[in-house]
Amino acid sequence: MDGKPTIVAPVMRSIGVADAARSILFYRDILGFAVREQSGTIEAVNGPARIQFAKQGDAPAVLFFETGDVAAMHAAIRARGGAPSEPQKVNWIKMRMFEIRDPDGHTLWFGQSYDKPDTLAPSPMMLKALPQLPFDDVGAAVAYYRDVLGFRINYQQPDLGVMDRDNITVLLIARTERHTGIGSAYIYIENADALYAELRAKGASVQGEPVSHPWGLRDFGVVDLERNQIRFGQPFE
Repeated sequence: MDGKPTIVAPVMRSIGVADAARSILFYRDILGFAVREQSGTIEAVNGPARIQFAKQGDAPAVLFFETGDVAAMHAAIRARGGAPSEPQKVNWIKMRMFEIRDPDGHTLWFGQSYDKPDTLAPSPMMLKALPQLPFDDVGAAVAYYRDVLGFRINYQQPDLGVMDRDNITVLLIARTERHTGIGSAYIYIENADALYAELRAKGASVQGEPVSHPWGLRDFGVVDLERNQIRFGQPFE
């Protein structure tokens, strides 16, 4: 992608597509992403941005890409046959932005700050978190996280449950003198309303309906069998 406008900030999302071949053509030939397939997963790559194609989801996503030259990115997409909106200044976030929709209706925003010089983002140092939640009854907690919250058992022993769901791993540990009280975790998700409906239908103790906040998150909370608190948040731009 040498000499071409690129994305400069990390973005890692999975989006639902109805026709993978159609999406490959759009992201590669219109947006200028490199597209690769590995172990059955199709991924579109542009700089530090990684977009994976999944089975079509319930609702279109909104993605934001920061580019080092929004005018050049806009011109390149138009030259390849795309139909982006005209760039405009969005004063409250100090960015010049344009929008384009992909074939599945996902909204893609490309923007460049006009408040400070653009610099390439450093490579990420922190890659994944493993929250630890304490329980008096780890076995019951493992069953609850599996049957109600939709996690898979990665590993289990009497004082430990390693639970996976998608890219998230939660450690359910025995409550001891060292690990007392209750725990909490915040988990970023794809669709707050869909997960809320799923967990409520399974009998989870949800703490109110999803709420959109002005800082760009739509979230809701759940408490588990021993009052550990988890919030699930969907970023939006």
